[in-house]
Amino acid sequence: MVELNISASGYNKIPKVGRTITGLDHSENVCIEHISEAVQYRNLDRDLWK
Repeated sequence: MVELNISASGYNKIPKVGRTITGLDHSENVCIEHISEAVQYRNLDRDLWK
């Protein structure tokens, strides 16, 4: 969490966003690419709301 500089609640939301991305990708399994994309969205969201 420290390296990504996100809160505990933000950290807990990443898997949920990853599962949403998986569904949008019409995949059955969450891949590292889906989690990576979720982290990028969290960082983008955090940067926009400073």
